[in-house]
Amino acid sequence: MVVIICMIALGIVAGYFLRRRKLRYLDNIVMGIIWLLLFLLGVEAGSDERIVRWIASLGIEAFAISLGGVIGSSALALILWRLTCTNDSGKGGGR
Repeated sequence: MVVIICMIALGIVAGYFLRRRKLRYLDNIVMGIIWLLLFLLGVEAGSDERIVRWIASLGIEAFAISLGGVIGSSALALILWRLTCTNDSGKGGGR
């Protein structure tokens, strides 16, 4: 846990010193790394026989809870987006 917190702190310091530079490809790199980590997490979970058995035994209840979480998070994110962002037509909240 200490290593994770130190890495986050180092990233914040690096971001502070690089804030005036235009890092065009940074968003794409970060997104690619996140997708890679999610894929590797799936590989790790799929290779563990206990996890695969456990997932299969959960059934429809786990699916319903997951779907509800995704739909709820998406709905609240959309509401927050509309409240905080403005556009050219003057619609939406924001500053």
